[in-house]
Amino acid sequence: MALEHADVLRAAHLARLGLDEGEADRYLDDLGRILEMVDRLQALDTDGVAPLAHPLDATQRLRADEVTETDQREAFQRCAPAVENGLYLVPRVVE
Repeated sequence: MALEHADVLRAAHLARLGLDEGEADRYLDDLGRILEMVDRLQALDTDGVAPLAHPLDATQRLRADEVTETDQREAFQRCAPAVENGLYLVPRVVE
């Protein structure tokens, strides 16, 4: 797909980007190279290739699921204006 100068300016307008003529020319070259790369990728035969969630076969290391802090609810609720059964009471806002 061949891009023209007007295409870049229209895309910039739709994206609410302010481009001057020099920037539009530079983006025209960049976008042209990107579209060429996409065309080359689309030409590849991908039959029989399973889709990947991630290119590397790795798992995320997770920390142990254990309690590391003491329960401080009583200390925090001592300074609250109104508490009942461990819950903060607030004024009703929606009728």
